[in-house]
Amino acid sequence: MDDETIKKSEAQTKPNPVDENTDHRTDSLYRRSLLWVVAVLLMFIAVIYQRKTGPTYPKRGTLYLQGQSYRYRLIRSEWTSADARAAVPVPTGMTGQVLYKRFKTKDKFMALMMERDEEKGELFAMLPKQPAAGKLEYYVQLSTKTGEIRIPSSPEENIIIRFKDPVPDFILWPHVVMMFFSVLVGMRAGLGAIFAPLTMRRWVWIALGGMTLGGMTLGPIVQKYAFGEYWTGFPFGGDLTDNKMLVMWLAWLLAAGVIGFKRKKKEAVSRSIVVVAAVIMVTVYLIPHSMRGSELDYSKVDSGVNPTDAIKTGK
Repeated sequence: MDDETIKKSEAQTKPNPVDENTDHRTDSLYRRSLLWVVAVLLMFIAVIYQRKTGPTYPKRGTLYLQGQSYRYRLIRSEWTSADARAAVPVPTGMTGQVLYKRFKTKDKFMALMMERDEEKGELFAMLPKQPAAGKLEYYVQLSTKTGEIRIPSSPEENIIIRFKDPVPDFILWPHVVMMFFSVLVGMRAGLGAIFAPLTMRRWVWIALGGMTLGGMTLGPIVQKYAFGEYWTGFPFGGDLTDNKMLVMWLAWLLAAGVIGFKRKKKEAVSRSIVVVAAVIMVTVYLIPHSMRGSELDYSKVDSGVNPTDAIKTGK
């Protein structure tokens, strides 16, 4: 057998490097796609949990009246440009009232008779709008043939509603979208640090950029429009939302600083710091939104202080 025949035989039996690379790319693409699916699920779980457990999320419940169930949704946040509509679906013929007072004051509860909205099949009353960061506490009293029904049922519990100045959509929605995007990419970066570290850096830097723009830039602007201050977290106040954002942003800033832009021979530290940043992000989103936020001090307002100068945070 001559040399040329031997070379042809070896070429036929040698594995095709292109096929090997293709198999590797297919496996990698499948793994990366799966990580994105998991990241999306984690993002939705974290965001929905935070919103539903926050103090501005509507108070929900179910009433059982005349053999039927009626799901209600009582408002806990409203713009200062409008009165707040407190409504409860009930059968025809029932009456009710909303009793309210300014939050953390010695005011007596005032009653608002509820009107019937036939189209929506509910009773409603309009709570008077308040200055920015102003809060009202209220409860609903329904009259039935068998007695009175209180919502919430416990005499010790009332519903708290906070008012805020309107925020332009061109500021509010980019802020919201960028925060959702940052959480998604942050989750993907954390999963990538564990299962697919080759693209980890890209997602860390993108997540940091999203948080810098959406959280640390647009967030304070939203706060300024809503409550008159750009920043009420550390070191100027105790606003938990601002402080959570700061902790999360610093965690990703540290992670980006540690991993840099180029791969290292030993990636254990880089991967670990990214995982820690992702865990901090998840932890932050397990804390309800808008806790210890801006609140109008009515005692100062009553003493003649302008409402814009009577807002406090962290309590």
